[in-house]
Amino acid sequence: MHRQIDCFKAYDIRGQVPGALDEDIAWRIGRAFAAHLSPQSVVIGRDMRSSSDALSDALARGLNEGGVAVSDIGLCGTEEIYFACFNGGFDGGVMVTASHNPPDYNGMKLVREGARPLSRDTGLEDIRRLAEAGEFPAAANTPGTRKPYDSRDAYIQHLLTYVNLERLPPLKIVVNPGNGTAGAVLDALEPLLPFEFIKLHYAPDGSFPNGVPNPLLPDNRAPTTEAILDAGADLGLAWDGDFDRCFAFDHKGRFIEGYYIVGLLASAFLAKDSGARIVHDPRLVWNTVDVVNSAGGTAVQTKAGHAFIKERMRSEDAVYGGEMSAHHYFRNFAYADSGMIPWLLIAEIMGHTGQPLAALVDERIAKFPASGEINRRVSDATAVIAAIGERYRDAAVSEESVDGLSLAFDDWRFNLRASNTEPLLRLNVESRGNEDLMRAKTAELLAAIDGHG
Repeated sequence: MHRQIDCFKAYDIRGQVPGALDEDIAWRIGRAFAAHLSPQSVVIGRDMRSSSDALSDALARGLNEGGVAVSDIGLCGTEEIYFACFNGGFDGGVMVTASHNPPDYNGMKLVREGARPLSRDTGLEDIRRLAEAGEFPAAANTPGTRKPYDSRDAYIQHLLTYVNLERLPPLKIVVNPGNGTAGAVLDALEPLLPFEFIKLHYAPDGSFPNGVPNPLLPDNRAPTTEAILDAGADLGLAWDGDFDRCFAFDHKGRFIEGYYIVGLLASAFLAKDSGARIVHDPRLVWNTVDVVNSAGGTAVQTKAGHAFIKERMRSEDAVYGGEMSAHHYFRNFAYADSGMIPWLLIAEIMGHTGQPLAALVDERIAKFPASGEINRRVSDATAVIAAIGERYRDAAVSEESVDGLSLAFDDWRFNLRASNTEPLLRLNVESRGNEDLMRAKTAELLAAIDGHG
């Protein structure tokens, strides 16, 4: 029976439960995944949301009825699905999660063999059409089974391959999973590392008693900052619900924009492989390009979004890719994003250099001050971008349309792009060593956007 399904986005599936996503839709997605990819084995997992158990059960039932053997990790992070998929040789993987969305949302992230992403252009739209139609072919195989699957020990050992344990200093670290699923992995790592963890908002709780786990929202950062100052910690870390994004705070409790973490991690990889390629998004670029070029690497710009970053990393064989949104991608992690590898690398850099995180990024922040991403709700994003382009284009020294509109001037630049999932415009502004100019141009652009919005 045909049913309209509106929870499919550009890169994943996400919507309110039960309005946009329910058990029938989850079952249809399982059947459609099986019909489209014809996998023999799929690994699934879920986050801590109250609806995740039921949706995961319905998904598994759909996969089984499509002839697929399901291995179920249970409560986990998205990257544990990625790891299990490429390490365990599965034909695909599905994570039931809505990451940092409100408690009444849920969704799914889908990958095929080797943890290759399924996005709108690479199969997700086909799966949506099959799920909507509800007319599934008879399974070529007998109904599949569902059994528990545990790859955490192998995953933990894999994480440790990214750092030299002897170079890790004895740090005191505030860790804030935001009541998401990162805590179990931190507990597994703790006895293997020379760190003292101060644990905050630690227990998985899908009602999010301490607010949605999204440290990109400034209001959500205060508890981590306060805990760092109270404990005299060396470092603070916070994650979103499924911990595929990692956010860092220095010993002063200051939130460090993901843009500067990209440059820091790029420099660490290039210190080991000076000719490597580094993939980055087009929202903020000058610091990353400067770091990569200075270290003898090649900076490769591509459209923002995990599907685009992963695809370009594969084609370039890039060792690392980073987005200012705190997604970090690694060649040895099947080009997928991880929220655990970045902070381990930061700790190693702190140990190797003997410097706190603040000292590692202050010079870069001063050299290329940035606004951070600012969102504005508009009725017609395309029209607003066109109007801003008309206003600023003549004075620009370069223009790019890799993702939205990027205009660069002698000593400042901006990127303006429409969200893939919401009726929002996203603005980023940076300058060459002039914070006052960056702030003035940011205010000027926001006024212009509001005037057209």
